[in-house]
Amino acid sequence: MAQPYVGEIRMFAGNFAPNGWMFCEGQTLPISENDVLFQLIGTTYGGDGEETFNLPNLASRVPIHMGTGPDGTTYQIGEMAGTEQETLTVQQIPAHSHAV
Repeated sequence: MAQPYVGEIRMFAGNFAPNGWMFCEGQTLPISENDVLFQLIGTTYGGDGEETFNLPNLASRVPIHMGTGPDGTTYQIGEMAGTEQETLTVQQIPAHSHAV
């Protein structure tokens, strides 16, 4: 594994966080034990900023770049958007076929 940057997010298919890494599950961390990471992300994802801060919560989410997308939608750092479920109507699904 290449040398990571503090605050880097990587995709990982395991059921454990490798040594020195944490899952992005929105958990609250003590600043006193993670001061370098806190200096980078502050309270962007929560916490009181005095004793605690939070990691981003990527459960059922994917990270995207902040800024304005091609459709004109602007996303701020730390913002959550989207839905976990979406119901499509028949009219929203284009005609198609599957080879069997």
